[in-house]
Amino acid sequence: MNMQALVQYEKGSRKVRLETIPAPDELGPKDILMRVQAVGVCGSDLHIYHGTNGFPVKPRLVLGHEFTGVVVDVGPEVRLFRKGDRIVSETPVYVCDACVYCRSGQFDLCPRRLAFGATADGGMAQYVRTREAICHRVPDGLSPVQAALTEPAAVAYNAVAHHSHIRPGDHVVIIGPGPIGLMCLQVAKLASPGHLAIVGTKRDAQRLALAERFGADEVIVVEEEDAVARTMAVGDGFGADLVVDCVGISATLQSSIEMVRHGGQVTKVGWGPQPVGFSLDPLIQKAARLQGSFSHKYYQWENVLKLMARQALDPLPMTKVYGMDDWERAFDEMHALQHAKSVLLPNGDEGFPIG
Repeated sequence: MNMQALVQYEKGSRKVRLETIPAPDELGPKDILMRVQAVGVCGSDLHIYHGTNGFPVKPRLVLGHEFTGVVVDVGPEVRLFRKGDRIVSETPVYVCDACVYCRSGQFDLCPRRLAFGATADGGMAQYVRTREAICHRVPDGLSPVQAALTEPAAVAYNAVAHHSHIRPGDHVVIIGPGPIGLMCLQVAKLASPGHLAIVGTKRDAQRLALAERFGADEVIVVEEEDAVARTMAVGDGFGADLVVDCVGISATLQSSIEMVRHGGQVTKVGWGPQPVGFSLDPLIQKAARLQGSFSHKYYQWENVLKLMARQALDPLPMTKVYGMDDWERAFDEMHALQHAKSVLLPNGDEGFPIG
């Protein structure tokens, strides 16, 4: 059986095209074959598309790691799912199961980990093969478009609810109103911060409007006011208890360290290949904590799905849906910041609006 898939056929800018390739046809004992209903476009997909990715990818790669669908076949040892079940899949297509991280349940940190859409073929295809161990049942009432965005919501949950510490009443600043930043804002809102601000640029106007809709108390546009000074003007004047850097460039990390209060925390989620290029002494002087956050864990997916099912987390307002044949417009419009998140429907519209 053949299928359509979005493939990076060689390295370089715009070396991506829709191809007809063989569908997965062999299942291991605990494998699941999924018919993909919806797949989100991630910033990493845009980096691969533009040839600017700072992370390794396998040659001839099927893109996509934010996907959901329906089980069409299972391996002989699969016990938790059966044909017809609606599921979402986490991203580690392979982990070694032998290192200290896998043995302690932290398989997201496995050094031999292979990931969908980067080091293994991903979900921007009509079918994808995944593993029972990383699949979750989609709650009733969640559409495929919503379910496809479980992965970025889990990234935000890991960064804010797991790696960060927010007490009710804390001053929290999110830098960057991209999909992860907007989801971090929603997760932070659940912790009842006293003041929740988001920082962006003029180009982010539409996404900053979404941030206000999601509950931001303050929107800071860096071309119009000094974000550090604005942060210091809140409360007691010592800065933010928590700054979440969802951009990843050196300038935003420097701003984060300037914004954070003594004894506070900076959580860095955004990736960037640039060297730091500035002194970290202020971080030491403030006795502040700098915490990296990567990927997500099994229980976080379960929690995110429960929160999404009761609309405590809602990615739909930041989403625009496209047919698979319109993938290039989906990539370009998201890259141009016309909206925060593009979602593709590899097997047709499934009854969901496109446009």
